Amino acid sequence: MDSINQQQEENNRQNLTNADAIEKIRELFDEADCCFFCTNMQARRAFTTRPMAVQKIDRDGTCWFLSANDSKKNKEIDSDPTVQLLFQASKHAGFVSLSGNASISTNKSMIRELWNPIMKTWFTKGEDDPRITVIKFVPVEGYYWDTKHGALVAFAKQIAGAMVGKTMDDSVEGTLKP
Repeated sequence: MDSINQQQEENNRQNLTNADAIEKIRELFDEADCCFFCTNMQARRAFTTRPMAVQKIDRDGTCWFLSANDSKKNKEIDSDPTVQLLFQASKHAGFVSLSGNASISTNKSMIRELWNPIMKTWFTKGEDDPRITVIKFVPVEGYYWDTKHGALVAFAKQIAGAMVGKTMDDSVEGTLKP
């Protein structure tokens, strides 16, 4: 156990599985504007990271993205489908890291479902742009760190702990197994 956790009076560890893990994933994703989408995970060098917005999250935790068929990201997924997503819901809480597998398709009905007019920035011919692909990410495992009672309570506990010289951290962290 980490030294900070040894000083902690409260239990701040909660590993989540199945429906509880998916609920936590959805909760944190709903608060995040975008994620870091990491590919090239198996390479013996730094993996490739870029910001991307999740277009949809299914009840089982599957995440959906739109991407260009000629992108570096798609090429990397073709050669290694292992992907990691890194989310930050707010400045001080709601962090999640998910590892899983990605696949690419050109499913037109899914493209229409995920389409947002702002995407015309990247796909100038609209939702019928021939370059659009769908990335399906299925999480396998993850890790999260969040607050138990929200940012205001967490901040108040930090201030109180600093004043009395005691660890009063309101964080909770654990593994995610959807």
